[in-house]
Amino acid sequence: MKIIIINGPNLNLLGKREPSVYGDLSFETYFSRLKDEFPDYGLEYFQSNVEGELINCLHRAGSGYTGIILNAGGYTHTSVSISDAIAAVDTPVIEVHITNTASREEYRHTSLLTKNCIGVIGGFGLDSYRLAIVAFSKLKA
Repeated sequence: MKIIIINGPNLNLLGKREPSVYGDLSFETYFSRLKDEFPDYGLEYFQSNVEGELINCLHRAGSGYTGIILNAGGYTHTSVSISDAIAAVDTPVIEVHITNTASREEYRHTSLLTKNCIGVIGGFGLDSYRLAIVAFSKLKA
């Protein structure tokens, strides 16, 4: 099983940015823990604050991977282009959010990506990523 986690804007600041909302752990530290927990899963990680780079990564991951875990950050609510990129690839995508977006500001209630994803996991902090990996393992079982 080969899974790539793709993180969008500002997620490079995890552990520093609004720790009361997003926690105090960096994603790099958390990703290291995920690799330890799932050593046979071929986990990879990509992060960018640039929409086009996220789209290019989705295109590259569009084949040859078992799954894509995507936290597009603020682009979740604004990017038709990322939504189209998800629809264009064969690899299934799970949309992930650290927070429960439905309990936050109203503009966060709408995702342009969800319709092209096989599922959405959110509100469980960084553990949302682990739950997405488990979901992929159940799909391929």
